Amino acid sequence: MNIRIWLLAAATAAIFAAGAEADEINPAAEYDSCMKQTKSAPNEAFEKAMSWRDMGGGAPAKHCVAAALMALGQYSTAAARFEELAQEIIDKPSFKAELLGQASQAWLMDNKAERAEGAATAGLKINPMNQNLLVDRAVIRAAAGRYKEAVEDLNLAVEMNPDSVEALVFRASAQRLLDNLEQAETDVNLALSLDPLHPEGLLERGNIRRLKGDDDGARADWLQVLGAHPDTLAAQAAQANLEKMDVKTE
Repeated sequence: MNIRIWLLAAATAAIFAAGAEADEINPAAEYDSCMKQTKSAPNEAFEKAMSWRDMGGGAPAKHCVAAALMALGQYSTAAARFEELAQEIIDKPSFKAELLGQASQAWLMDNKAERAEGAATAGLKINPMNQNLLVDRAVIRAAAGRYKEAVEDLNLAVEMNPDSVEALVFRASAQRLLDNLEQAETDVNLALSLDPLHPEGLLERGNIRRLKGDDDGARADWLQVLGAHPDTLAAQAAQANLEKMDVKTE
């Protein structure tokens, strides 16, 4: 799964800057700077955001605090902060839903799947057309072995955006786990027609080919993952798959 830790940065900056007078531009610039720092120096970003919050930085400062905590691996604390901020946001329901999505991601990173699904579901009640939340909830449900429910969410996500490579690849995985190999193959082939070097897509097609007895095709896909994306989780999985296949064929 691609965890969207930084999903809201640009959108939130635009929200906080919207309607600002000339002498109110600094808070938006401060927010942008703080969010960028959470990527490169999260400890410093946290201290900066806390000081800014205490000086009346409001929602932008609180969001940066939560993002910094997320980057520091303080997932449960970050999730609670995202949820608290979502409760404080009165208007802009789509933004509220995105905050709950970030809370969901943080709970999932903290291995609290029920909390993660609850936050994602709460976000979808506010904004049922949020494709990111549908994909996130599908991943949570698939991790719990609830593949049919995952497919239901991914069906909606693909209906909203038929060209979503991520949703197609995840649906292919869920269909494979339901032993629906033909449907899985259709999804992954469509995903790779849109993005031929998508690492998770190549990994998944290799998985499907292996199950269908096409060892040469599986090997080609997994080797392509290693060649094009060597420093990824997909590459680690591809390497493990190759080693298992070689052991079984010896």
